[in-house]
Amino acid sequence: MRDPLAEPSDLIRSVSRALRVLESVGRAPRGLTVKQIARRCELTVATTYHLVRTLAYEGYVIRREDGTYIVGLEVADRYRELVTAFRGPPAVGESLRRAAADTGYSHFLGRFVGGQVAVTAVAEGPRTPYLEDLVPGFDEGAHATALGKSLLATLTPEQRFRYLREYGMRPFTNATLTTVDAIEADLAAGDRRGMQLELGQFRQGVACAAVLVTPDKDIERRVVLACALPASEMMTSARVVRAKLLTVARAVADGIAAET
Repeated sequence: MRDPLAEPSDLIRSVSRALRVLESVGRAPRGLTVKQIARRCELTVATTYHLVRTLAYEGYVIRREDGTYIVGLEVADRYRELVTAFRGPPAVGESLRRAAADTGYSHFLGRFVGGQVAVTAVAEGPRTPYLEDLVPGFDEGAHATALGKSLLATLTPEQRFRYLREYGMRPFTNATLTTVDAIEADLAAGDRRGMQLELGQFRQGVACAAVLVTPDKDIERRVVLACALPASEMMTSARVVRAKLLTVARAVADGIAAET
């Protein structure tokens, strides 16, 4: 939800309204009519019509024969550009793909984007259960994923408390940690282990492990590497998983360093 108190004094209302229209259309895979969009965005039909016409001209929405509008292909193009920017140098993506092929486990990169934990790159492995939520741009569940925990562990206790208070601690499963004290104890255990870990806290039957790739004073430049696998395999292979993650993390760090 947007904070009205945080609105810039030079906010361009027409741009803001157009983005609201695009968001509404994006949330309705079956499409929306102009009147439906107007109601959802609390705009007049005339204003909505002009905004939709502009978005359609630019390719961000498409008008179907029944008069409804759906998201256009330009949105997919922007998403691909976002994924490329998030992933970083080609060598980083190659390291992730090689790790996924060698282990069979899906590998992920994550960092803070706008102060929020986000998945920034993914290479899927055939032995990892499909996790439809964990795609580039996913920015929820930092407390329930090893990737998120690894980034949270780089914050001070006060910074973590503010983060968890702002973004909440939704219980994804019965095993999800939902108190600050529980998270603090879990992160401390991860530091001792040399790897942050979660077992069924984000998705039942799935485990995730993560290590820090690049520490940095700048919060936005901290990068972590994670992999996901069946929880039963993590129980018997944690040390092997950690060793392989650290090897891949070094390759990813070298790829990032080569670009700077």
